Amino acid sequence: MSMFAISAGMPPVSLLQQHEQFEPESKSMADSVPRIGREEKSYRVAPHNIEVEQALLGAILVNNDAYYRVSDFLQPAHFMEPLHQEIFKVASDMIRATKTANPVTIKTFLPADEKIGDMTIAQYLARLAAEATTIINAEDYGRSIYDLATRRNLINIGEDMVNIAYDAPVETSPSDQIEDAERRLFELAEKGGNDQGFNTFGNAMNVALEMAAAAYQRSGGLSGIASNIEALDRRMGGLQPSDLIILAGRPGMGKTSLATNIAYNIASRYAGDVKADGSPSALDGGVVGFFSLEMSAEQLATRIISEQAEISSSKIRRGEITEAEFDKLTTYVNQMSKVPLFIDETGGISIAQLAARARRLKRQKGLDVLMVDYIQLMQGTSKSQGNRVQEVTEITTGLKALAKELNVPIIALSQLSRQVESRDDKRPQLSDLRESGSIEQDADVVLFVYREEYYLQNGEPEPGTEKHIEWEEKLNKARGRAEVIIAKQRHGPTGTARLGFQSEYTRFSDIADDEQIPEFRG
Repeated sequence: MSMFAISAGMPPVSLLQQHEQFEPESKSMADSVPRIGREEKSYRVAPHNIEVEQALLGAILVNNDAYYRVSDFLQPAHFMEPLHQEIFKVASDMIRATKTANPVTIKTFLPADEKIGDMTIAQYLARLAAEATTIINAEDYGRSIYDLATRRNLINIGEDMVNIAYDAPVETSPSDQIEDAERRLFELAEKGGNDQGFNTFGNAMNVALEMAAAAYQRSGGLSGIASNIEALDRRMGGLQPSDLIILAGRPGMGKTSLATNIAYNIASRYAGDVKADGSPSALDGGVVGFFSLEMSAEQLATRIISEQAEISSSKIRRGEITEAEFDKLTTYVNQMSKVPLFIDETGGISIAQLAARARRLKRQKGLDVLMVDYIQLMQGTSKSQGNRVQEVTEITTGLKALAKELNVPIIALSQLSRQVESRDDKRPQLSDLRESGSIEQDADVVLFVYREEYYLQNGEPEPGTEKHIEWEEKLNKARGRAEVIIAKQRHGPTGTARLGFQSEYTRFSDIADDEQIPEFRG
């Protein structure tokens, strides 16, 4: 039965009006109940406006063009009255099917035997259309309905938080409840608390066209966010939104250095903008979140300062810098302090905690790229502890889901197994990824960092021999060079990007003579 009643010549009775009709005639009984802070009314009705819902539905039934003013943000679930949800849903389906939705055509699809007060459904539909004014205010009506639904969702989340806090299961910790509440609030902020469900192919094509237009207009012609390492951007088209990018290598190859190079390159070129809905947007560069599970924020900052100021990080840590170098450091620190690069140095963070903090960062500061250093130092849930393969699977699956949810590229670093060291050709392969095939499976892009110089330096033959001469030639050719092997890429070809590497500054860069390297086939 409907929550309001309409009779001929009488305005609809709202929920609040119904409640007022049932106020006790004598207040002596109510006053006798001892309650601290008792308000005038015994309960509060969830925010709603039945009249606005009626006005919008009436406008749509009179002129179907009114529907298109609210169709991009309003869903049936946003209506408070269940019957209004049904009317809006039926009208939406008919209008999308290019049919006319009016009181005559839609009454067939609604329950004929239901009564609203002393009115039938057909009479109620006719009344909605008869009292409709104009479609000019349709969008304002729709926004009001949407905002009231959002407030009701906020009330539901708040009530759940209170109830769970009072009666929490033994296995649920307060931090778990906080993370769940943050997730629900983020979903409500991003999507109004409703799953968008299936998307039409036409909408998907429009998004693809917008991406192509953005790539065409953006300097460099990239569809994704530029890493500003040209050899990589040329092969990958930039860092694509919702992609999980695995950056892997053996210790000493420079995984973290490449990640910090890319992170600072993106953050330092950030040019912000604000979308129509008030959320932050990046015209160029982006806001970067960096989860550093291995190094402290101070160590990471020292690395980045060393890269940019071209002063050895070991000299900075030992205090072996000159006065001129210190002045140079001070100048760079002042310039770099305003860069939107945010570092979380929590060790052993779980995938749930990481997701909650990433959502919070996007909500508060914006977020365009997320870095995780590195996967093997993360934790899964308590259920998967003891089975490391299952735990890593949960982590990579969670990272991919988070990339899609936040619509940002996530670069996650990963260690490689020791079997690389047992081969003559020590270039990594997909089978070298440690602990779980899910890393390869969940990743959209897999990058391997390889520096032949590192292995040659550790394998010097006896001086004066032919092998030593040959070794010197190879070392001179490999010195200051690195390869980033694109072993997997959903959006493009595999291959290898040759980069320069300055070990004293832990900095990767493009090199002038970027020779063509044969395509990698792992």
